[in-house]
Amino acid sequence: MLQTSFANRELILPWHAVKLVMCRGRCRNGVKMNIEEIKEKLKTDEYNFLREDKNLGGNIILLTLGGSHAYGMDKEGSDLDVRGIALNPKEDVLLGTDFEQVVNADTDTTIYSFNKMIQLLTSNNPNTVEILGCNPKHYFYLSDIGRELLDNRKIFLSKICIHTFGGYASSQLRRMENKAARLVGQTQNEAYILKSINNAKYDFKNRYYPYDDSRINLYIDKAVQEGYDSEIFMDVCLEHYPLRDWTGMWNEMKAIVSSYNKIGKRNEKAISHDKLGKHMAHLIRLYMMCIDILEKEEIITYRTEEHELLMSIRNGEYLDENRQPTSAFYDLLDEYEKRFDNAKKNTSLPDLPDYKRINEFKMYVNERIVKCEV
Repeated sequence: MLQTSFANRELILPWHAVKLVMCRGRCRNGVKMNIEEIKEKLKTDEYNFLREDKNLGGNIILLTLGGSHAYGMDKEGSDLDVRGIALNPKEDVLLGTDFEQVVNADTDTTIYSFNKMIQLLTSNNPNTVEILGCNPKHYFYLSDIGRELLDNRKIFLSKICIHTFGGYASSQLRRMENKAARLVGQTQNEAYILKSINNAKYDFKNRYYPYDDSRINLYIDKAVQEGYDSEIFMDVCLEHYPLRDWTGMWNEMKAIVSSYNKIGKRNEKAISHDKLGKHMAHLIRLYMMCIDILEKEEIITYRTEEHELLMSIRNGEYLDENRQPTSAFYDLLDEYEKRFDNAKKNTSLPDLPDYKRINEFKMYVNERIVKCEV
């Protein structure tokens, strides 16, 4: 049992559950590690919380890689991220409480409670959905219940992923454009801001009361604000439009403008460390994952087939001499956006997850917890 393995400060991996192979890892001091070395690292005092935290220890049912290592996009300098799932303690189940997650910032580790994980998976949260699609060779530990969860992953998939993954992709695009804008002059910066707002507006119709595109017109013209060469203007003509919906759209547009104005040392540091290529690569990866879910009903977190492409993007091969995204990258992005739109229209996924089977599985696991069968 896992309880024995963690209580004894050993990471015992049942061979019937998962085989181990060499994979590239990295600890914080920059030393490259293979999977066996990562296992040894998990036995050190630095990871004692995995064994000693009252909510973890024998309750852990799954332990795997997260971040760039999980995607196959790690490089020199990548941190080691650990993700996992732990059963709720018996008292949580009986009292209706939930510890939700244990986060250890020092080791970039996040362990979700089983009940919280079910909730997040049901909402098609990308950060948790990807835990169910890791390379099988990257699961450090997988209990019988952990394996059952992986075997039932399709019951969580639905068209909700269009909005969750699409929202994450939009956010990643905004971060990418934000980073790029900091490397250019004020006029070009305005163009990046306008592009980010227009990308956000594309999704407004899915979340706010509908309106005709011609009713909200944003454009760049000669600045009236002192210190600017040009700035964004807007012509708005909305009649009988819900105030709360307009407030929501306005706040989103305002937040985008504010995010570009907050340059600061942190963002300057991010630029100097070539984070732009990383954001570009993760944007394409998000589209790849969502297209797989929509077309194949499969969760593929580790991108073996596209590894070369993603790493070339991350390593800056799609940046020009001014460290700006090239036209080739935007052509690639346009291609994936079209594939995403096509997959949305033709997917056979249900509108909503299979709530009946999800609730049955959740009750089955929690009943076993109460009966002390796990």
